[in-house]
Amino acid sequence: MIYIVLSICCSVTVAILLKLAKRYQISIIQAVTINYLAALTLCFFFFKPDVKLVTQSAPWPIYIALAVLLPSIFLLLAASVKSLGIVKTDIAQRLSLFIPILAAYFIFKEDFNNFKIIGLIIGFAAIILTFIRNSAKKTDKGNLLYPIMVFVGFGVIDVLFKQIALYKELPYTTSLFTVFCLSFVVSLIIVIAMVISGKIKLQLVNVACGLILGFFNFGNILFYMKAHKALAENPSTVFAAMNLGVIIVGTLIGVIAFKEKLSKLNYAGIVLAIAAVIFITLSQNAIR
Repeated sequence: MIYIVLSICCSVTVAILLKLAKRYQISIIQAVTINYLAALTLCFFFFKPDVKLVTQSAPWPIYIALAVLLPSIFLLLAASVKSLGIVKTDIAQRLSLFIPILAAYFIFKEDFNNFKIIGLIIGFAAIILTFIRNSAKKTDKGNLLYPIMVFVGFGVIDVLFKQIALYKELPYTTSLFTVFCLSFVVSLIIVIAMVISGKIKLQLVNVACGLILGFFNFGNILFYMKAHKALAENPSTVFAAMNLGVIIVGTLIGVIAFKEKLSKLNYAGIVLAIAAVIFITLSQNAIR
């Protein structure tokens, strides 16, 4: 369970860093770029990927799609944390698991049991209640676009990573390293374009923040994979503990440390989100 705890801590820390970015005037795109450089370096040393295999056979369309999506969703994640806070953003990210579940049903023709159907229904109710706001400002609708895009973006990314995992000709860690490399290239191109156009200036503080961000981003992946390996016979335990842990810890930190304001309906949405994860987990046990 220590790996699950460490993975939860790393995941929530990423959200906290993004929350603090505005306070310390961090350029998110620069930090994200360095983040991928740090992640691919750590991936190389920890997983020892066989890069030669990539030149022989690889699902390049999926790699390229992920290389574009990952930096983009990181920027949207930062915008969501900035506008709506850690609590709602974490819930949007965790409930994005419904998209690969729906893809499993409609694309991969997977059978659904009652637990999974109930979990989906509760999950959609949780999304609605979590993002209801007390005020009726015109900016609210614009702000809500960020968590919605985080929800959709992470869901699509999860589907693409699952397709990579099913690709048996390459080890998953080699594919992960390749995706990190391509994501770094895409982010670097964006940074160069923004520097040339005068929209941003290169600053050393962004490098430091990016290295820290990359460390915790990779740590989340590393410990999550180690947890699955250590609890190979109970994958649903890892799934449930990780998602529930991030929602609960993220909520506590958002409310206590950053004084994020939530309505009674928002709290009801959080409870439903937890219930949805539990039902999805029960559905996995029922299938087994």
